[in-house]
Amino acid sequence: MANGLIIAAPASGTGKTTLTLGLLAALRARGVAVGAVKSGPDYIDPAFHRAATGRPSVNLDTWAMGPDLLDGLAARAAEGADLLVCEALMGLFDGVAGVGATGTGSTAEIAARTGWPVLLVVNAKGQSQSAAALVKGFATYRDDVTIGGVVLNNVGSPRHTSLAGNAIEALGIPLLGALPRAPDLSLPERHLGLVQADETEGLSDRLAALGRFIAEHVDLDRTLALAKPSKAGRGSDAPALPPLGQRIAIARDAAFTFVYPHLTAGWQAAGAELHFFSPLADEAPPPGSDAVYLPGGYPELHAGRLAASHVFRDGLRAASERVPVYGECGGYMVMGETLEDADGVTHPMTGLLGVRTSFAKRRLHLGYRRASLLADGPLGPAGSPLMGHEFHYASTLSRGDDAPLLQATAADGSDLGALGSRRGRALGSFVHLIAGG
Repeated sequence: MANGLIIAAPASGTGKTTLTLGLLAALRARGVAVGAVKSGPDYIDPAFHRAATGRPSVNLDTWAMGPDLLDGLAARAAEGADLLVCEALMGLFDGVAGVGATGTGSTAEIAARTGWPVLLVVNAKGQSQSAAALVKGFATYRDDVTIGGVVLNNVGSPRHTSLAGNAIEALGIPLLGALPRAPDLSLPERHLGLVQADETEGLSDRLAALGRFIAEHVDLDRTLALAKPSKAGRGSDAPALPPLGQRIAIARDAAFTFVYPHLTAGWQAAGAELHFFSPLADEAPPPGSDAVYLPGGYPELHAGRLAASHVFRDGLRAASERVPVYGECGGYMVMGETLEDADGVTHPMTGLLGVRTSFAKRRLHLGYRRASLLADGPLGPAGSPLMGHEFHYASTLSRGDDAPLLQATAADGSDLGALGSRRGRALGSFVHLIAGG
C-alpha cells in the first residue's frame, strides 16, 4: 500500500486545491504513481484528481461512512500507487455538530485514523511571524494529528518568506514550500464550487502549468519523504449501498455528473453492469436495463435542452412502467413536473413525480442527512437507514400529491420531517446518498 499524506488548511479558500492538483501533476510528471482521495461530501474535486493522476479518486467521509467502508476505500485507493494524497475539506478540524457513522466529518479524524501526516497550507497574506502562532495552534490542538510540514501561500517576496518560514521552522516544523501570488493559475468556479473537470477548458494544460508552478516552489523530495503508510485496517470490500439492479442505466453528461465513484465501483464489484446514456443527446435508457439512476448535476443550466429531448423523456417514462427509476437532487428535479430556471423560465420535465422546482429565487440547502426509507424499494426495505447530504440552491414550489420517500434528520439530530417523493416505480429526493447507515 502507498504512503499517504493529507493536504489541509486552517480554512476554505486558502489554496488546498491549488497545492493538491499541482502536487499530483508535478509528481506524475516525475514518474511517481500518485493517487488521490477527497475528505468529505464533494463530487467535483475527485474528477479533477482523476484528471491529474489518471487514477480514480474516491471520497472518505467519517460522518457518513462506517469504519469498514472508510478503511476499505482508503486501502483500495492506495493499491498500486507510490503516494496517496488526501485533499481536506474546509479547515482541518472543521466538522458538524452531531457524530455520524465514524465521526463528525472533519479531516482531522481521517488523519488520526490513518496516521497520515498533514501538509498545512497557510495563507501568509497580511502576516509574517504571526503565521507561526497559527501553525503552533494547529500542531498542538490534537495529540493524534501530526502537522508534518507547511506550505505558505500568497507570499509577497523572499523576505516575506524568510520572516514567516524561519518562525515556523523554529517550532520544529519544516517549511516545504512558499507559493507566490498567481491569480492566472486559478480554476473557474460556479455556484456549487469549481466548474466541473469535463467542462474546464484546456484542463490538461492548466494542470501541467499548476504542476510546473508547484515543482518550482515546493520541495517535492521532502514532501514525498513526509508521507507514511496508513495504520488503519484494510476494511471491507462490501458496497456502500446495494446495487439498484443487475443492469443499471445511469444518466451521464454535463447535466448529470454528481456521482460518487465509490457507489458505482461498489455496484460493479457486487456484479452489477453499468450502462450510461446521455439525456442531453436525447438518448433513452438502454433497453434491457432493470433500473435507471439519474444522479445530480446541473440540469438547471440545460433545462431547455432537457425539455426538448423527447426521446429521453418518452424513454424514461416507458422505463418507469417496467423498472425502478431513482433520481437524486438534479435527477430528482428532472423527474418532476417542471423546473424554473434562474431567468424565471419554466420548463416541462418528465412528470414521473409531481415535484415542481425553481432557481429563480435561490436558497441554499446544505448539510448531512440521516434518513430511513418509508417504503420497500430498490434502495432497500422500509426502515433501512441511509446516510447522505444535501447541497443545492433549488426551491421546491410544490411536491405534488406523491408519497414521501424518506424520514430524515440533520447531523445535529434536528427533525427534517419527510423528504423526497415516490410514485409507482419512480422515486427520488434532494439527498445525495453516500452509504447505508
